[in-house]
Amino acid sequence: VGAKMHKVDLPLENKEAAALEARREREKQRLSRIFNARHRTMGVSPAGTHCVLQGLQHWERGQIRSLEQEQRLTDAERVLCDQVAQMLEEEECQRVRRLHQAVQEFREQQQPPSTRREWDLYNPEGLRQDHPARVSDYDPHCGPASLQRFAGEDLALPTRHQLQQEQQCHSLEEQRAEWQRAMADSKYAGESMGTGLRVELDLRAQQLAQLEEECRHAKDLATADYNRAQEAEAAEQHRLAHQQEQDDNQAEIHNHLTGPLLTEDPAVADSPLGPHRILTDRWKGMSPKQVEAMWKAQEEQRQENQRLREAERQREAEWEAQRQLAARAAMVLEEEQRRARLQLRKGLDAYNQQLAQEQRYLQRELYTNPPSAAYHLQFNTSSR
Repeated sequence: VGAKMHKVDLPLENKEAAALEARREREKQRLSRIFNARHRTMGVSPAGTHCVLQGLQHWERGQIRSLEQEQRLTDAERVLCDQVAQMLEEEECQRVRRLHQAVQEFREQQQPPSTRREWDLYNPEGLRQDHPARVSDYDPHCGPASLQRFAGEDLALPTRHQLQQEQQCHSLEEQRAEWQRAMADSKYAGESMGTGLRVELDLRAQQLAQLEEECRHAKDLATADYNRAQEAEAAEQHRLAHQQEQDDNQAEIHNHLTGPLLTEDPAVADSPLGPHRILTDRWKGMSPKQVEAMWKAQEEQRQENQRLREAERQREAEWEAQRQLAARAAMVLEEEQRRARLQLRKGLDAYNQQLAQEQRYLQRELYTNPPSAAYHLQFNTSSR
């Protein structure tokens, strides 16, 4: 009780002064610790910082890998879309080319230049196909006011010249025929004088022809005898050769029948070079079991090839379906990306407008009192 009384008896100003002095001492110590670069510990612990950095790096690498995978998928889809677009463009070009060709063929077949209304204006053969101004002196198309016939003109001059030339040629032909008849008469008169000499020459020629015919006949007989002798000798040689060939064939057949070639022993075809080799000149062919095994192997190969072809067809069908699905997915993805970009653009525009409004509000309402040097000097003067 005495202690309590002693504590209560302390003056109030002394206690407040002691508390204030203690606070000031603690503040000085705190300031010395904070503003002392040697004893101060700033930031976070290195171990924690290292773990955080590793986590951030791992997350960034995962994001980078996912972005790269998405980029590869996007590139593959873009390539596939480009190929599909090229195919569609090629088909469109071919369709347009066929359409233009059909239109050109229709124009050439159904719309030739000669069927047009203005053909008479630019026809290259128009002047040649056009009728002359007048056909004769009495052309009914030429009236009194046509000014196509004048005094002194003679349009029948070429026709008259042609008729005169024809008459002259006809008279020349008659003169030549008369001259030929005169020459024939004079020749007949000269030939009648040498008729006797001609008869004698004809008889002499007949005698010479008869002698020549007899000589030719004798020569033909001698040639025929010589040919018959040559033919008999050739026939005898052919018979002897045929007989020799028959004898050789009989000997060969006998040798084959009695030799090891036609035996059914498969050991005859065994090669001394190894059991997997045969002598082709003695081989009798495969046994029924070998033939059956060969046919069985061929049937298995055929079934295997058919199975492979069917699998290839199914793979092609699946690839085609995948390509179509990928094309549709690429189109849908591109549409979604376009909508996302449009939505993002709209959001960015709205956000930019909001920021602009806030900037204008800050500059107009809040940032009206810029800070002075005294404002910056008040920092780092206390530990709080």
